[in-house]
Amino acid sequence: MRLELRASLLILAAVVVACVDGGAGPGDPDGGADAAADGGADTETEASCGTASPAALAACVDGARYEADLVAIAIERPQWSIGWEEVQAACLARLEELGFDVALEEYGSGVNVVGRLQGAIEPEVEIVVSAHYDHVEGCPGADDNASGVAGALEAARVLAEAQFGKTLVVACWDEEEEGKVGSEAFVAAAVAAGTQIDVAVVFEMVGYTNEEPGSQELPGGFELAFPAQIAEVAENDYRGDFLAIVAGEDAHAAVAAVEHHTELAGVSAIALEFPLEWLSSDMIADFRRSDHDAFWQAGIPALMLTDTANYRYAAYHCMDGDDVPENLDTGFAAAIIRGAVAAAAEALGVQ
Repeated sequence: MRLELRASLLILAAVVVACVDGGAGPGDPDGGADAAADGGADTETEASCGTASPAALAACVDGARYEADLVAIAIERPQWSIGWEEVQAACLARLEELGFDVALEEYGSGVNVVGRLQGAIEPEVEIVVSAHYDHVEGCPGADDNASGVAGALEAARVLAEAQFGKTLVVACWDEEEEGKVGSEAFVAAAVAAGTQIDVAVVFEMVGYTNEEPGSQELPGGFELAFPAQIAEVAENDYRGDFLAIVAGEDAHAAVAAVEHHTELAGVSAIALEFPLEWLSSDMIADFRRSDHDAFWQAGIPALMLTDTANYRYAAYHCMDGDDVPENLDTGFAAAIIRGAVAAAAEALGVQ
């Protein structure tokens, strides 16, 4: 995720209306079964692991497996380095092991790893789950974005056990740090081929929490653009312990599923849904800083799941400390993966 801080939301604030309110307060980061799913009005028991429903699939997420992948991926991996090659190969091998039809898609300046599991009813329609695997030189990039790649691979493991109506695509993008080049190349090829993508889910830094009051910063103008969400953050004393879901309003169903199942697993989620006419605007540049933006620009519904990066994490890009696995909250990440798995399963259509 590139660092391009702007205060342009002050302009946006007068016209953007927040579409989704925040949810329940923080809970057990390991995924408590009794967390409130709708802000505290009711409680719901988490399903047992299985393949019969999105909730059952979400319950199959394994935090220990996720942590092992996170540690393995958190190595220095600037493009064309040995570490970059190793992580690329790991994505390829894992997806092949899970039964995906996998390709190294070279697009000129980089290489995406793209795996597909064909759907049984509408194989021509795709649902994408993804994260970028490249990082900047001199930094192990545990949160950015080993946390996301490990999340995509764990989601792939769980979803591969089920049968779906639509085709599941799991991708490890290259060159996000150079301006979302890899995901843009994939989207351009999909558009040229006439491929229908119903929704794309992007993991972008999903591992860091800070429970200290005042640890969460926000972009300029945020309090005017999203008053309900800012009220929730303020009520929690600006603690950096929630998931941010960034999306266009056309991805509302997937946003709602992620929010519900993440909160059911014990982690608070705050949804930020933008009107479609704003998705290409530089006025929301802080919210376009990852691979979901490539889909937005092609009119494809997409959402970014994030711990808010440098707005919470001082070691972003190793700017103030090392971005290493020891800094991260794997229980928090596991809850987010559960939300993403449920959302993807709903969109795919469990058979």
